[in-house]
Parts: sequence; C-alpha cells; structure tokens
Amino acid sequence: MRSARAATAIAGTNIALVKYWGKRDAALNLPAAGSLSLTLDRLGTRTTVRFDGGATDRVLLDGAPAAPAFAARVSAFLDRVRSHAGILARAEVTTANSVPTAAGLASSASGFAALALAASRAAGLAPSPDELSALARVGSGSAARSIFGGFVEMARGARPDGVDAIAHPLAAGDGWDVRLVVAITAAGAKPMGSTAAMDHTARTSPYYEAWVHGVDADLAAARGAIAARDLAALGAVAERSAMRMHAAALAADPAILYWNPATIAAVERVRALRAAGTPVFFTIDAGPHVKALCAAADADRVAAGLADAPGVLRAIVAAPGPGARLLEEAEA
Repeated sequence: MRSARAATAIAGTNIALVKYWGKRDAALNLPAAGSLSLTLDRLGTRTTVRFDGGATDRVLLDGAPAAPAFAARVSAFLDRVRSHAGILARAEVTTANSVPTAAGLASSASGFAALALAASRAAGLAPSPDELSALARVGSGSAARSIFGGFVEMARGARPDGVDAIAHPLAAGDGWDVRLVVAITAAGAKPMGSTAAMDHTARTSPYYEAWVHGVDADLAAARGAIAARDLAALGAVAERSAMRMHAAALAADPAILYWNPATIAAVERVRALRAAGTPVFFTIDAGPHVKALCAAADADRVAAGLADAPGVLRAIVAAPGPGARLLEEAEA
C-alpha cells in the first residue's frame, strides 16, 4: 500500500457556451453530445484531501458537514481513486466554494475537478491531463472541462468505457481578452438538480433529439469563431445553444423552468446594451442566472447595466482562468 498523503487543489468553474445537456451513460457521466466552455478565474473551489485512516470518509463543505447525499457522492468518487491507487484508507475532505453551491453556477464542475486532482495526488497517483479529465467527468460531467483553463472543448466520445469522453483546451483562444459577467438573479439552490433535469428532459421532451443533433454544428461554429476572435459569431452560438437547451427542458412533461423574472430582465438588458452598440451576448445554464460574454473593455459597462436590471442581486466580472492546479502537498 502506498503511504497516504494530503494535497490541496483549486479549480475554476466553467460556463458552457455550447451546452452539455443529456447523457448517453449516466453511471459514467458520458455526454450525449460534445460541449465547449470558458473556465473562469474568480469563481471556483478549493479542496483538501487527506487519507488519514479514519473509520469513514468525512466531508466538510464550506465549513460544515456536507449533506449526506453529497458526502455519499464524494465517498463513491474517492472509492474510484482508492481502487486506482491500491489503498484502503478513508479520507477527510475539506472543500470550499467561491460560487454558490447547486445554484446553476457550475459549482460541481470546479468541485469535482479540484477533488479529482487533490484526491489523486493525495493517493500517490500522477494521472495525465487526459486521465484526470476522464476521472473528473465521473464525478460531474462538466468537471472534465475545468481540468483545463480558458476555452475548452469536451468530446462526446464513442467508447462505452468513456476513455475518449474527455476535454481538451483550445489553444486558439489563448490570450483572447474577453470577460464573462455573471448576473446573480436568485439566492439558494435551484429547484431541480442538473442530473435529474437532464434525465427528465431526455425521457419526456419531444425536442430532445433535435437538441442533440444540433450540437455538432454549434461546436464547429464556436471553434471557428474562437479561431477568428469573432466575438459576435461566438456570442450568436452561445445564445442559440442556451435557448435551445432551455427550450428542450421547457418542453419536458412536466416542464422544467429555471428562469425567474430577473432572468428575463437580465436577458433583455443584454439585448438593450447590444442594440445601443455594446457587443455583449448572453448564456444561461441550468439555473436562473445570466452570464454575459463581452470584450474586457466593455465589462464594467455590462456589469453596471446588469446590476441595475430589475431583480438582479449583483453582477460579477470574471476573466478566463487557469485549469485545476495543486496548491500544496504534505506528507501525512
């Protein structure tokens, strides 16, 4: 058995511009289609894992014992790491989010990316970036993208074991001075988690198959826009992908509605800013919050406009950020 160690990792959340919505394998979190996202600098997760030989795994989330369902999810993920590493020791996991948990701001993406890196290193493993992306995906489908920084594309993959369902960074986007302004439109957790909502949409929405079949064209358009540094073209793809994803969810039976009045007000504010000459484009994940893509030079103007929209609680400006990284290592 390898000696147990402790490790701390941080990872930024990522916001999908071409959405991930639906799975071809729920157990391994294999996506029904590819996706493309932007990893952020200001919002994310810091996680420390220590395999200390306690009686059970212990999970602390934001300074308090995690809810049993989340703790069980983390423990099941650690079982996979223990199996790879050939260890049996239980672990203490301490994790803190700088983004609200389960609110539609991709806290699970940064959370499981940080957990994958910290747990692997604490268990004595040194996975490649591809292996780390595949591991993170098992915890949360979008976590595979947060292993990398900047613009990232996630492959659907074809293999049943998920080895090829991994993310990779898009070097063409490196250094592009864009910002994502996040309009917080509600407090607290969203009414339905993404996993349950994806499954419900896939089973009951008459629009689901059309949604899946349209993703490849959106991915190609987004790649081309990033390579050309064409903000308007990328923004058009982002808005189209978001609205089609939510349309599929709205057509489920019963319908899934994540939006609130402030969501709509924020979208209308983005459109008003664009009509007045500011190139800015919205996207909305599985939650009520609105994210606005714009040039860095326009970020303050966009943030002020969104913060002033009826019902918006605050606006946060985030830049492209790095991938998951190790902060410290110490022998236990």
